[in-house]
Amino acid sequence: MEARTEYKEDVVEVKVFLVEDLARMRFLLDDLFASLGGIRVVAVSTTEAEARLWLDENHGEWDVAVLDLVLEQGGGMNLIRHCKQVPLGGRVVVFSSFATPGVRRHCLELGADAVFDKGETAAFIGFFDDLKKQENAGP
Repeated sequence: MEARTEYKEDVVEVKVFLVEDLARMRFLLDDLFASLGGIRVVAVSTTEAEARLWLDENHGEWDVAVLDLVLEQGGGMNLIRHCKQVPLGGRVVVFSSFATPGVRRHCLELGADAVFDKGETAAFIGFFDDLKKQENAGP
C-alpha cells in the first residue's frame, strides 16, 4: 500500500480520521495519539452521515479510520464497508465498547483491518506502534 502520509523530518506521520460521538473519548484519543507521536487526527465526525460526507470528499487524506460502532446518529458498522470502497482509502480500525467475539468477527468480514474493545488499550496502542514502524521502515 502506498503511503499517503506527510513527511516531517523524515518521519512518516500517520493520519487518522476519527469517528466517535463522545466528546470525552475524542479528547482522550487525540491526547493518546499526540503522546504516541507520529500520529495526527486530521478530521473528526460524530455521526454516520457526517463521516460518509467527509470520506467522500477527502479521498487519500487519511491512513486509518478509527470507528466507534455505536454513534448517536447512525452506526460505525455501516461505515466499515464505505471506508473500504472509498478511492485511496486506508486501514479501518474499530474501537468500541461493543466488540464482542461475534461483533468482532462481523466487522472483520465487512472489511475492518482490526477490531479492539475500548478496554484493550494496550493492543490498540500496539497496532499503531506497529503501523508507525511499517510506515517508517523505508521503501
